[in-house]
Amino acid sequence: MLSFVYTIVRREILLATRRRGDWLTAQFFFVIVASLFPLGIGAEPETLRAIGPGVVWVAALLAALLSLDRLFADDHRDGALEQLMLAPYPHALLAFGKALAHWIVSGLPLIVIAPVLGLQFGLPPEALLALIASLALGTPVLSLLGGIGAALTLGLRGGGVLLALLILPFYVPVLIFGAGAVGGALAGTGAEANLSLLGALLALTLPLAPWACAQALNVSLE
Repeated sequence: MLSFVYTIVRREILLATRRRGDWLTAQFFFVIVASLFPLGIGAEPETLRAIGPGVVWVAALLAALLSLDRLFADDHRDGALEQLMLAPYPHALLAFGKALAHWIVSGLPLIVIAPVLGLQFGLPPEALLALIASLALGTPVLSLLGGIGAALTLGLRGGGVLLALLILPFYVPVLIFGAGAVGGALAGTGAEANLSLLGALLALTLPLAPWACAQALNVSLE
């Protein structure tokens, strides 16, 4: 089973390297959105420091959402998804491999870029560490939950808009706890409580989201 997941992840990463424009678009979007706020609001340090955690997290959330509609769509279009579903392994492993690959391609670069963007908002070192930790715990949840929405809207006309409407309400707790962790570090109250809640969300979605995504794939392909 681990070799099957590894094969899925390796395949997705190889495909992403051949279509660099698709995943680079999300990274550029993240950088541009987070960088426009300091330009539009001004250079007041206190204001930038107050809005920084929320801005970076909203930009990361939207960047992750930007590439979700292609999670299963390309394989569904060329028939590869049906062949993968015929493999003698649980469909949840396929969903987990897809979500893991999406996080590696789209979520992991956000964690690397975020501290640089945090410096634009004057975040101190402890807040930057909280930002990295919150993104490391929160972005996998975004990929896992996003896989369910991508499977439910597979093959539908205007699926990208419907996907956003379905998934964004479930992203709200991740956004609140992620920005709250950085805000707690800034306020001096600590980020541990919000990071613990993010960890609990990850522990909950890790086993349940691939199973739900597999059920959604079965429904969409019938």
